[in-house]
Amino acid sequence: MASTPITVGLDGTRESLAAAHWAAEEAVARGTSLNLLHAWVLLTLERTDPPPEQDPDYWAKRIVATAQKEITARFPDLSVTEELVAEDPRAALLRAAEESRMVVVGSRGLGRLGGFFLGDTGLDIAGRAGAPVVLVRAASAPPPNTAGGDARVVAALSLHGPCGGLLDFARATADARGLPLSAVHCRPLPPNAHGPGAPSRQARDDAAAQAERDLSRALAPWRARNPAVPLPTEVRLGSPARETVAAVEGAALLVIGRRTPPLPVIPHLGNVAQSCLHHASCPVAVVPHE
Repeated sequence: MASTPITVGLDGTRESLAAAHWAAEEAVARGTSLNLLHAWVLLTLERTDPPPEQDPDYWAKRIVATAQKEITARFPDLSVTEELVAEDPRAALLRAAEESRMVVVGSRGLGRLGGFFLGDTGLDIAGRAGAPVVLVRAASAPPPNTAGGDARVVAALSLHGPCGGLLDFARATADARGLPLSAVHCRPLPPNAHGPGAPSRQARDDAAAQAERDLSRALAPWRARNPAVPLPTEVRLGSPARETVAAVEGAALLVIGRRTPPLPVIPHLGNVAQSCLHHASCPVAVVPHE
């Protein structure tokens, strides 16, 4: 796996450049290489070397060259490859996902209240890729291993299926960065906890206790395989989407799962995943699993 690269998709925006820097940090931390990918169906990829004013691929080449120059200046020992392809960006990134450890793309932030503005490409890749997809926006540019405060990797667990693969990815990232790992499970309040006044305290306590038991049971196989790995947990009751976003305030990375349908033709992202991609304050990794 050491030779399996991390691929970052570049489109010339500041968000994709931030994604490239995040991906470079991750490649160095994991001891692997970095692939800079730019795809556009109108690329000519001429074999000649015309002057810039006559080169139809000038801007495409400049996008990749700018990213490589900045990354090489920060990480002179990192192996970086350039890939310019005359292909639809979605198809190119999905293909790259089959050959990469993960794919990293930029997401455009609209400010703290606006959250993420994800283009069709970002959502499509996150919902269909066969490898983990990390979405980074320019606002989350501070590298995770130097972020202050509550810097940690958080795995959000739905408990609707196996969570071992998601936790393995989260642990590998946390270990590479030297960050602590934690898990959070969020679920709605039960109907009997709602009423004309404040939610029933007993119903809330009972729901929280059941959630703790369910989470402990779901984590038992992974903890048995990783007995030396600390994994503090948190249970939050309320809107799962809202509570998950709140739980990762100040975190370095949120890792969420995506169920893989038998025929992944249509992007498949649940409501919680979409909310996190739009509103989480940190980079978000979407990990496909059965």
